[in-house]
Amino acid sequence: MAAIADLVFFLVIARAVFMLARGVMEGLNEGRPPAPPVTGGQLVRDPVCGVYVTPSNALTLPSGTGTAYFCSEKCRQAWRKP
Repeated sequence: MAAIADLVFFLVIARAVFMLARGVMEGLNEGRPPAPPVTGGQLVRDPVCGVYVTPSNALTLPSGTGTAYFCSEKCRQAWRKP
C-alpha cells in the first residue's frame, strides 16, 4: 500500500513540475508577436561569412556587380575593409 502512495505522490509532484515548466515557457513568449511564417522566398548569401539571409532582412551595400547582402553589421564592416 505504501508503494502505491509513493507512486501517486511522485506522479503528482512530476505533474506539478511539468505544469510549472510549461507555464514559465509560455510566459517567456508573452508580449512578443509571433514570428512570421517562413515561406519559400529568395535567399542571398553573405559574402563574408556565407550565411544565407532574406534580402528584406539583410543589411546591404552597393557593389560593382549589384548589391551585396550581409547578415550583420560586423560582416558589412569586414567587407568594407580592404
